[in-house]
Amino acid sequence: SYFGDKSSCVENTSALNLTSSSSVRGLSSTGKGKAALPCGRPVFRSHTPLMGYSVTSSSAVSSHSAASVIVAVVEGRGLARGEVGMASIDLKNPEMILSQFADNTTYAKVITKLKILTPLEIVMSNTACDAGSTTKLFSLITEHFKNVTFTTVQRKYFNETKGLEYIEQLCASEFSTIFMEIQSKYYCLAAAAALLKYVEFIQNSVYAPKSLKVRFQGSEKTAMIDSSSAQNLELVINNRDSRNSHTLFGVLNYTKTPGGSRRLRSNILEPLVDAETINMRLDCVQELLQDEELFFGLQAVISKFLDTEQLLSVLVQIPKQDTVKTAESKITNLIYLKHTLELVEPLKAALRSCNTPLLKAYYSSLEDTRFRIILEKITAVINDDTRYTKGCLSMRTQKCYAVKPNINEFLDIARRTYTEIVDDIAGMITQLAEKYNLPMKTSFSSARGFFIQMNVDCSTLPNGQLPSEFTKITKMKNTYSFTSADLIKMNERCQESLREIYHMTYLIVCKLLNEIYEHINCLYKLSDIVSMLDMLLSFAHACTLSDYVRPEFTDTLAIKQGWHPILEKIAVEKPVSNNTYLTEGNNFVIITGPNMSGKSTYLKQIALCQIMAQIGSYVPAEYCSFRIAEQIFTRIGMDDDIETNASTFMKEMKEITYIIQNANDKSLIIIDELGRGTSAEEGIGICYAACEYLLNLKAFTLFATHFLELCHIDALYPNVENCHFEVQHVRSSAGNKEKIAYTYTLSKGYTEEKNYGLKAAEVSSLPSSVILDAKEITNHIAKQILHRQKSTPEMMKQRAVYHLAMRLVQTARNSRLDPDSLRVYLKGLKKKYEASSPASGQNDVQ
Repeated sequence: SYFGDKSSCVENTSALNLTSSSSVRGLSSTGKGKAALPCGRPVFRSHTPLMGYSVTSSSAVSSHSAASVIVAVVEGRGLARGEVGMASIDLKNPEMILSQFADNTTYAKVITKLKILTPLEIVMSNTACDAGSTTKLFSLITEHFKNVTFTTVQRKYFNETKGLEYIEQLCASEFSTIFMEIQSKYYCLAAAAALLKYVEFIQNSVYAPKSLKVRFQGSEKTAMIDSSSAQNLELVINNRDSRNSHTLFGVLNYTKTPGGSRRLRSNILEPLVDAETINMRLDCVQELLQDEELFFGLQAVISKFLDTEQLLSVLVQIPKQDTVKTAESKITNLIYLKHTLELVEPLKAALRSCNTPLLKAYYSSLEDTRFRIILEKITAVINDDTRYTKGCLSMRTQKCYAVKPNINEFLDIARRTYTEIVDDIAGMITQLAEKYNLPMKTSFSSARGFFIQMNVDCSTLPNGQLPSEFTKITKMKNTYSFTSADLIKMNERCQESLREIYHMTYLIVCKLLNEIYEHINCLYKLSDIVSMLDMLLSFAHACTLSDYVRPEFTDTLAIKQGWHPILEKIAVEKPVSNNTYLTEGNNFVIITGPNMSGKSTYLKQIALCQIMAQIGSYVPAEYCSFRIAEQIFTRIGMDDDIETNASTFMKEMKEITYIIQNANDKSLIIIDELGRGTSAEEGIGICYAACEYLLNLKAFTLFATHFLELCHIDALYPNVENCHFEVQHVRSSAGNKEKIAYTYTLSKGYTEEKNYGLKAAEVSSLPSSVILDAKEITNHIAKQILHRQKSTPEMMKQRAVYHLAMRLVQTARNSRLDPDSLRVYLKGLKKKYEASSPASGQNDVQ
């Protein structure tokens, strides 16, 4: 812990009765699952070094910063089992998020929420993990989060009354509507109590009264994407190389601030489900694309912002002990706060001429007088030209001279002393340079303080050595860095003088901060506006690099000439685009085609486009309409898992079970082959049964398979459609060999290709004797089993009637055609019906 000395923390520990283990797996396991954490033995790890930092500038931010979220999880007991309360706080962002929901026995929601939060540490009650009686939730969390630190605290700290008290004390007045939402949510209040007590303990600091943003997040307002789907679709992490930016996040991430990048990540993992909100965002993106001046003006201002959330987090924490480091950190952050507030006016100026409701709302939020009040209070004490600068020495100088002269005369004297020492150091080094006739110059680093540096070839030095009075010599190429005993003493005097300056400045800064606290809530608004604008600018930026189109929201999933956004980034030329069309009456598509013909890419592309549309981004297509999906499920990939002892087949079964248990009518389900890890007969049986189950839902399902027998399910279910990826056969110039050319184009009907697996095997240079043998055996088996289901005329007629009815319902719901165009469209439907229905008489259509 950064504040104060370790000993006081260790004394504190016994009071909280905490136990930790960097991972529960490390403990000896008993016969039944995992052993519980021993309780009552205080172990203190100073593992959260997150307070000694200063806010990073936007340019220095890596896209994935280290985990800094602490989560407390508690579950109801007895009849309330399955009711879960969660509270999380990001140590770099002073916002506490509470959630409470009922979960089923697989705890899918809890695991998904935790995966999105990527916690540094999870706090649970000791009763959840007592030896011999660990709860299922605890076992599941430890299994899914093997590298996360687990800490258990006594159950008494999970106290809902205390939680409500804490929130009343700490919640900023701006967010007081939270009380309406959480009054009876006992479990999330209990989690909040334990979490705040624990954070206070490890940080050795408390949050200032009325300074936290607290919000309740149910699981209704966002679409759920489970963690394996997020992994399969490579939403934020590339499966081959985690440092690689070939992910959906990488495609859309042109954010300029850390807050914008965090917001984009959480939006991709939890897309919106409210069409109105999505359209408001899309309006903004459209305006940014149409108004170049607005786009570049906003981008220029946004890129100057530092990590506003992290800055707020430091400002609202009050250290329990004052040290030089806390003093320095507070002064730095006050300078950052001044820098941030000075950007409010330019941001307003950039937004002044905007037209969309959301941007106008942001503009009026920035007219909050509190921004001006805080800035006036700061400029009354702090010099006007004090600002955020790069370089440790210039920043040190900014901190020294931050407070205006004549506010504290002792401070002015200390500063004069400091200036004299710095001048003396420079003078001393000049004298040394003259004495030895060497090109010495003064340098500074935060670790060494002032030291001497010079560029010189060692052959010009007497005996190739520096004079003996110089110590701590390091050499890189021809650059020498060194110091002398006198310089070390001067540095110590300099540090002593700095400590005095920092201490006096800190007292002034603390007094100033106490006056500011009551107005600080406007900064939450500001950080929210900055991160949102940053994300919308990022969407607009991504559109300018490719021909994306604005999505519409209807009850149909229709994509005209859509392509895969990540593949476009990787490929040299633009990927082949394809159409997609699913409606309520035609909600199940079976896709066939040879290996490598493009099935998996196509399926992932649809899921990615759906997510892009639901976060308010434009979509890679010529035209697109989506039905909002409340959940997105995928079953992709062919891996076994040694860690959970699951074979390929077992893993497939677990994934399809999860989909069947959790899918509803508003889901988008993507299955890339199923039942491959077992015999063909069983595989087909499982596929058929799973398809029949999913066909009872109104969910949109796309199912890729190599089992061609499955294609005949369309004879029984009119809402099934078959599609396939075309391939062409090309003879080599010698004329003796035939090659497959992949077109990556989707067509209606199932694939007519025979034995394409054998053709793929031929390409892989398997010995020709093995291939001939395989062909012979395949033909022999095919003759024995292949008896195709034939559709009777009656079935075909029923199917045609069904499709006609569905088209008419859809036209009635969504059509925007004028009467004449509608008449033409309906005549077309009639012709289509007559063509597809065998011997349909005039009477039917009448």
